Amino acid sequence: MLATVEPNPSLAAFTKFMHCLLGLYIWEWFTSLDFDWKYITRQKKFRWPMIFYFLNRYCLLFALMGIAIALNVTTEINCQGLYTFNQCFGNASIGLASVNLSLRTMAVWSQRWYIVVPLVLVILAHWSLLLHGILLKASWIPGQGCVITSTDNHLLAITFIYSMVFDLVVLSLTAFKLILGTPGKSSRLVSLIFQDGLIYFVIAFLANLIATIFMLLNLNPVMSIIANVPAAIASTIVACRAVRRLSNYQNQGPEMFPSTTQGTTLAFRSNMRPKLSTKVNTSPTEGVHVQMETFESPSDKSFIEYDASGQIVKADTFDPEAQVISSEFKRPPY
Repeated sequence: MLATVEPNPSLAAFTKFMHCLLGLYIWEWFTSLDFDWKYITRQKKFRWPMIFYFLNRYCLLFALMGIAIALNVTTEINCQGLYTFNQCFGNASIGLASVNLSLRTMAVWSQRWYIVVPLVLVILAHWSLLLHGILLKASWIPGQGCVITSTDNHLLAITFIYSMVFDLVVLSLTAFKLILGTPGKSSRLVSLIFQDGLIYFVIAFLANLIATIFMLLNLNPVMSIIANVPAAIASTIVACRAVRRLSNYQNQGPEMFPSTTQGTTLAFRSNMRPKLSTKVNTSPTEGVHVQMETFESPSDKSFIEYDASGQIVKADTFDPEAQVISSEFKRPPY
């Protein structure tokens, strides 16, 4: 049984709020349009993970355009079909935001099957809930236009709670690999991936939490979903920004790793000896730029080694004690 929504302040607030959110997202879309244009004009090489980026970005744009049409139409239309379209594309943007974050986690774990397979199953379950959340009812009411008359608040709340838990699992896997999996080997790239993932999780978690609270309160059909659109916009903006930041970072060249000591002793103890072409760039900032170009395996085993004191060692065997006590035997004791 459909419950007719009486004129109330919540409907007017919903209309004005949706227009503000549409303006916010159009501003975000327009200010970052140059990034999309570089892929459209093939200035950047298109890779398959970017499919989810573009789908995430434009599914939400189409959903917001559909919501604007539903709120401003003055003649009777098929409101049920229009709101089904809006809900489908809006829920898709929520799922695609989580997919974009999951792809980064899979890449960090080098696409290990025991990480990829569980994440794919979790993603499929997430999309199953999102598609079930499309089932809402809307109708045309004279004097008000297209109005949502019925929603399944419990299913929508479960979907948003699932999204929060999913994002937490993805962030935990990323943090474990980047921070705990490689202790003492942090770099700007590691910090970038982890910080973007953490920012995404915090913003998406808070937005989804607010949406869940409104749905569980079940004040009325309009107020139950008023926070769903902000949750989708917040998740999409931070997810797409994370993708753009990582893509732009890859074009910045070699990274500078900070140096904590005055000098470093490197020892290559294998048959595969690197041939290095090293460019040292001195600058006021502390650090060394090292760029290795080629590797080759020489057929002969003749090479020059230096001990800790800088003396040439021509022996083919390595004596670790000689590195410490060699300076004690520079001259005879008499």
